[in-house]
Amino acid sequence: MNWPDLLKPLLSPASREEFLARVRVQVSPEDYERIGLLCQLVATLGEDNLSKLQHWLFGHKTETTDRVCRPLDPAPGPIPIPAPKPPSKGHGRCSAQDYTGAHWIEVAHPSLSAGQRCPQCQQGCLRLQRHQGVVLRICGSPPISATGWRLEKLRCDTCGELFTAPAPPEAGPCKYDESVGVTVAVLRYGCGLPHYRLARLQSSLGVPLPASTQWELLMPLYQLALPIFQELLRQTAQSPIFYNDDTSMRILNLRRSGSAAAAEIDPQRTGTFTTGIVGRVDHHQVALFMTGWRHAGENLAQVRAHRVAELAPPIQMCDALSRNTCGEFDSVLAHCLSHGRRQFVPLAQSFPEPVRFVLEQIREVYRAEAQARDQRLNAQQRLLYHQTHSQPVMDTLHQWMSQQLEQKQVEPNSRLGGAMNYLLKHWEPLTLFLRQEGAPLDNNLCERALKMAILHRKNSLSYKTVNGAQTGDLFMSLIQTCRLNQVNPYQYLLAIAQNPQSAKEQPQAWLPWNYPQTAVQVDSS
Repeated sequence: MNWPDLLKPLLSPASREEFLARVRVQVSPEDYERIGLLCQLVATLGEDNLSKLQHWLFGHKTETTDRVCRPLDPAPGPIPIPAPKPPSKGHGRCSAQDYTGAHWIEVAHPSLSAGQRCPQCQQGCLRLQRHQGVVLRICGSPPISATGWRLEKLRCDTCGELFTAPAPPEAGPCKYDESVGVTVAVLRYGCGLPHYRLARLQSSLGVPLPASTQWELLMPLYQLALPIFQELLRQTAQSPIFYNDDTSMRILNLRRSGSAAAAEIDPQRTGTFTTGIVGRVDHHQVALFMTGWRHAGENLAQVRAHRVAELAPPIQMCDALSRNTCGEFDSVLAHCLSHGRRQFVPLAQSFPEPVRFVLEQIREVYRAEAQARDQRLNAQQRLLYHQTHSQPVMDTLHQWMSQQLEQKQVEPNSRLGGAMNYLLKHWEPLTLFLRQEGAPLDNNLCERALKMAILHRKNSLSYKTVNGAQTGDLFMSLIQTCRLNQVNPYQYLLAIAQNPQSAKEQPQAWLPWNYPQTAVQVDSS
């Protein structure tokens, strides 16, 4: 629903009075007074502020240039007829290759085999085809299922001796299999499902799993994975590039007066955050989460404390907030071009032509980045490609914005002037990709990773204790790192749970991209 268009009639005094006259005869005097005050509020805000309020509350479904800006007047002439879309391949939204977690069974032909004479023509020989036929059968099941065995008991009517049938081997040595804690971890920290919701679901399905039991099952897995997380942090500290940002996150004990944790906070601090840090280990991407009263710059400094001193300063990609940087270490600062672009998006209706020009210029830069990615250019080739294609575009944009402000065509204190001043003020870090090999355009990689923490906050609202926050940080880090490297997080955590001794002794061998080979070696030994 477009609020400005819906409420536009209330901006005119005559239309507003006509509306209130119709309402007066249908509602009580108290409600009529309230509706009148709301109409006055709408008139005071005006159309521009209503558009800004709508964007602030709901945002755009997409912030592409064509969606944000008003369409241009069509050129005279015949309206072009769009070409028909080619039919999509296959019959589903996911291909068979996407079902990497399925249990695949090889099925041989019941009566034919390679090398036999063709039963149809009786002349040629049958040859095995590279592409096999595929049939998928997808079944549902509760997140946690249970199997019970009723063991027959016999008692001697003379001596009273009791004989119980032995439990089958598949009953296992303990009540809860290792997979239960892994499932809880993936649902809780990978999908944002709170303990109490899972407990309610399991109870309704006839397999109760109380919230306190879920936490007890998570703790052994946390202790097993802690050395791996620490090794992951140490190796990520050597990354040549860091993306970092943070989002607010409550920890209830930190706000409880008199608690030991609250006493450690600087009295000047008023917020708690979850920081997302994305780095690289070789060619593998790593996501780290850190929750507490420290902001993104301080948390990145803690990671950098594990960095080898002889390494060159890394590239740090973040937005222009001061809390994203820290003076305790050297880095080559790069700012997010998407954040600069986002300053103009809410202004599209108020300043359509200038906003369209800025967004179209930035769109050309992203097109060049996409083309460099499609051509699989290395860092040096990518830099030369941007210097050839993006440098003239950014120079034109810089010159145009400077002229708009210097010639007083745009008021510096207006919202449009503020958006232009943001780009001009941070122009050097915003355009680092034109001077430094490997420098990214934006911080979207970290922004996407932080969605996991935001999903947790949306469903659970807060952590209760610092210990709970650290547990969430560990599992979110491992799960998101698995996703960044196309590794199944459930299978990964399950392998750790089933090989506790090796995971403790060789944490470097159980990083997400190493664990398949390590698991095979442990099984064969």
